[in-house]
Amino acid sequence: MRFLFEDESFSFETLRAAGFADYGGADLGEVVATARNIGEGDEEAWLREWKATAERVHGIGSRALAAGHRVSAREALLRASNYYRTAEFYRRDDPANDPEAKGLSALSRETFAAAAALMDTPVEAVAIPYEGTHLPGYLFLVDDSGARRPTVLFTSGFDSTLEEAYFAVAAAALRRGYNVLAYDGPGQGAMLREQQLVFRPDWEAVVTPVVDYALTRPEIAADGLVLFGYSLGGYLAARAAAHEHRLAALVLDDGVYNYREAHDRFLPPFLREWIEAGRDDLVEPVMGLFMQVSTQVRWALRNGVWTFGAASVADYIRRTADYTLDGVARLIDCPTLVLDAENDQFFRGQPQQVQAALTCPHTLVTLPEAEGAGEHCHMGAMFRFHQVAFDWLDTTLAGAARPAS
Repeated sequence: MRFLFEDESFSFETLRAAGFADYGGADLGEVVATARNIGEGDEEAWLREWKATAERVHGIGSRALAAGHRVSAREALLRASNYYRTAEFYRRDDPANDPEAKGLSALSRETFAAAAALMDTPVEAVAIPYEGTHLPGYLFLVDDSGARRPTVLFTSGFDSTLEEAYFAVAAAALRRGYNVLAYDGPGQGAMLREQQLVFRPDWEAVVTPVVDYALTRPEIAADGLVLFGYSLGGYLAARAAAHEHRLAALVLDDGVYNYREAHDRFLPPFLREWIEAGRDDLVEPVMGLFMQVSTQVRWALRNGVWTFGAASVADYIRRTADYTLDGVARLIDCPTLVLDAENDQFFRGQPQQVQAALTCPHTLVTLPEAEGAGEHCHMGAMFRFHQVAFDWLDTTLAGAARPAS
């Protein structure tokens, strides 16, 4: 699918931004007006135009709030948060020290926090204890009744942020009676940007503290914990579920069996051999050529070096080898939904590998391009994706419920 751009990466990221309109994260006219001023693959124009849109919409929200227009303020601030995140997306030359990247990320967080305070359902910023520090998170509650409800524990992916969790799953979950506990883990969002903590393959070390925290909350049903993995979170959540057995269900959007394979697809055999042999002096110039001709490859490799704490592109790719479900998937014991996108440009074929390795009760659902749901994580088809995921959850959790005594 191509959406407003021929450049595959620009097309997908624009579709991602626009797709969140379903839950108030964008206005289609704003997306179109922004995109038409951006040339194919022009990362400087991408930042300039999305930043300008974010600032303009942020101003609308601030003025509405000052005038007492609560709903208008909330709507504009939610869109601004998404647009600031989008503006920062390709800023990967030196994101850890880049004032522009840091400033845009901070504004995305700030505008979302301001919008969250204006929501009609309770939203609480939380700090989840984790290895001497805290995971930043949000607890989205269906209401303020204190009733114990099934709760989605949301694990995002390679480049997503805590604030994006609202559009990706929380808004849909709340409508269906599920609470959501979302968090940034190492390598993600504020944990990466403010604490410089990078990804780790043993994600159970992250999820177990999240489960521990969830079980301290009276609003969360202990027998209704659903771990939800989004994008690379499809690997992270599955790895965690293999070791964390207090879960009622697992949703993988989409299934990721071997993260290294996502990179091997665009690497010729000789380059893979050089990477394994540690011939970084040969690898880096060749990878530089790949990065010059592909926006997607350039962004993915630069983001990987940063989020994995790697010294080079070759070092990053070597580190991805630890992110595999080989020998691990069979340990998952809760009912599992594996989602697959027909045209997934990152993890095509991997959901089927996950399905083949599972021994727990599981379901694989492929959403097709013909329904507009074939892109990675079903971007642009959020309603369809949420219908599938939550209808499966409703049925699965109802079937697991104990009969009344």
